[in-house]
Amino acid sequence: MELRRRLVTWGVLAFGIGVIVLFARPSYRQGEASIAGKTPRNFALEISGKPSHLSDLRGKVVVLNFWASWCEPCIEETPSLIQMQKLMGAKVVVLGVDIRDTDNGYHQFLTKYHVDFLTVRDAKDKSADLYGTTGQPETFIIDSAGIVRRKLVGPMDWTSPEMIEYLKKL
Repeated sequence: MELRRRLVTWGVLAFGIGVIVLFARPSYRQGEASIAGKTPRNFALEISGKPSHLSDLRGKVVVLNFWASWCEPCIEETPSLIQMQKLMGAKVVVLGVDIRDTDNGYHQFLTKYHVDFLTVRDAKDKSADLYGTTGQPETFIIDSAGIVRRKLVGPMDWTSPEMIEYLKKL
């Protein structure tokens, strides 16, 4: 009985460690093969006070970033997104979608962190539901032809040489 209990304990422990290692791997955080090559789900937004849709951004690389003002990893990632948008210019459009937030929280975040890329507030989380997001930040990279190329989970360094090169190639 004692041997059996030890084997079960070690088996459960090994399984738990395996799950942790799987989810900690960069390949899990930086790409979901199941979505690569798919057409992004379209949703309504407002650009410069005019009704628009995500599909209206076709022709440009879109970094579709789901965030919330109270999300610490989102706060950590924001300066990097701002800098990347400046580095890439008109070649890339960062579209930040604020979810699970109040109108006041949204506007305070934009002011406090000097967010100057395109943002929308999705008070009802409809766009996040379309993409099946489970946390913040989650980012989808959409190429200029309107195809999802990558899904990134968690905060990223958007100014890393690797990321800048990847975006340039799209």
